[in-house]
Amino acid sequence: MTKTAVVYSPKYLNHKAGLHHPESPSRLRVILRELNKSRLLKNENCSLVEPDIASIKDLKLVHESDYIQLVQRICRSGGGLLDLGDTVVSPKSYEVARLAVGGTLKAVDLVMTGKFSNAFALVRPPGHHAGPYYPMGFCVFNNIAVAASLLLENFNLNRVLILDIDAHHGNGTQETFYRSKKVLYISLHEDPSLFPLTGFAEENGEDEGLGYTVNIPLPFGTNDKIYLKAFNEIAVPIITQYKPQFILVSTGFDNHRTDPVAELSLSAYSYVKIFDAILESASKLCQGRLVAALEGGYNLRFLGKMAAAVTARMAEIPYSIRDKRSGAVSEIRKTGEKMIEKVKKIHSSFWDMKL
Repeated sequence: MTKTAVVYSPKYLNHKAGLHHPESPSRLRVILRELNKSRLLKNENCSLVEPDIASIKDLKLVHESDYIQLVQRICRSGGGLLDLGDTVVSPKSYEVARLAVGGTLKAVDLVMTGKFSNAFALVRPPGHHAGPYYPMGFCVFNNIAVAASLLLENFNLNRVLILDIDAHHGNGTQETFYRSKKVLYISLHEDPSLFPLTGFAEENGEDEGLGYTVNIPLPFGTNDKIYLKAFNEIAVPIITQYKPQFILVSTGFDNHRTDPVAELSLSAYSYVKIFDAILESASKLCQGRLVAALEGGYNLRFLGKMAAAVTARMAEIPYSIRDKRSGAVSEIRKTGEKMIEKVKKIHSSFWDMKL
């Protein structure tokens, strides 16, 4: 069995949000360039796979019919602004957004049917901000939420983990599963006070979903040390206790210190360490079943290398990456450590946390 599927289509380049918009086709171009340059796609452990377009039935697992029709109508009329902010579509964006969902579903199917050990869906537009009836933050349809819903509906799973490591809180994903214990949503993200105004530590689910939403909002400027401390002391113990049957990773590379859209200060090494840990968890808890789907990440100098490093880790192929680490600012470190303790205290009501 080939280790890792990389799901990708050149059709993803047909979604165009505008000349100076950060969510550009160049994001995927630099990733594919690095995957080819490093010869990862020539390795027997890694295969490029074409996606299939998601059906309307698939989209309706998360999104309202009226919203789906609205996206189609605006794209057919030539495109434009979908929301009051920065989510822009072009004439082909409706089909591309459906293909982004389809690419994520293809990745899930390849892993669930045993054709691949894991998969990375290199899709765009991203998805985790899109809710049942709205677009937001460059996102049209919620790729990862539809994938999780499919795992519950079609494969009869009842414990799916979504780990969201994009720099911004995935408000759409949280809303979709806020009242469900069948999906554990863990998000590490920057302070959401400016955007998207959700993802505070106190938001931890409702009804039977109480305790199954875990938000870890970190101060602007958080570096590797504090981020990894939060991941290792909060996310890893909860994941271990939850024992997921499948792991989905909303993989945003905008935590990087050079990213123009976000305010965290991580190096590329954090992504390697996070994927080492989550791959180990997948191996121990769910037969290695893991799918990563691309979310944010807008610095074109580093994006390709970070995506290649993650792909290489998933496929167990050697790949070296060089980067600078940000120094710790005392005030940011203290604020981050206080937030870690706060989240641990909140979730000690639901999980065994070391306080």
